[in-house]
Amino acid sequence: MTEERLPWITADPASLRLFELAEKVAIAPATLLITGESGSGKDHLARLVHELGPRRDAPFLKIDCASLPPQLVESELFGHERGAFTGAVERKLGRFELGGSGSIVLDEVAALSPGAQGKLLRILQERTFERLGGTETLHIEARLIALTNVDLPAAVKSGSFREDLYFRLNVLTLAVPALRERRATFCLSPIIFLQPFVPFMLVPMPS
Repeated sequence: MTEERLPWITADPASLRLFELAEKVAIAPATLLITGESGSGKDHLARLVHELGPRRDAPFLKIDCASLPPQLVESELFGHERGAFTGAVERKLGRFELGGSGSIVLDEVAALSPGAQGKLLRILQERTFERLGGTETLHIEARLIALTNVDLPAAVKSGSFREDLYFRLNVLTLAVPALRERRATFCLSPIIFLQPFVPFMLVPMPS
């Protein structure tokens, strides 16, 4: 079972609308693309979608694509068999396999190398993969959620992101508004955060 989720704090029309959309896409098995500026809450929204859907009791795995060294991307995503490469002394299960029937979040998906983008495209098309050095074809049951702060259409135009991959990711999209567009929610957040400490305060909380 997943950890108890944090609340989605909403006090402005944009955040309320986003929450309503999240409830709708949560029940769908399709790939989800979440866009927005850094720090806008994309990670939290991905977790919320997972918690609101039928996969809530299954694994929730996050992969930071920007921090994975290019030479380790395939091993981390697909896993490897013993002896697949120098240093592979035992079988390792990749994130796509460990995700089971849960949700796999690809954070900063635009940071993937062209080679890794091609392999991810196959995952989305065929829902199958093999461990490095292996011959057994494995099936993916998890839902994929991709996060990015990059303008993917612009990245496609510049040639840094595959167009076919973009269309495969862009099945369902949630755009998280920037914090500057959610001032009412931003002002409310400290009050909600401090609410549990009210019994220990000497001054009353604002209503």
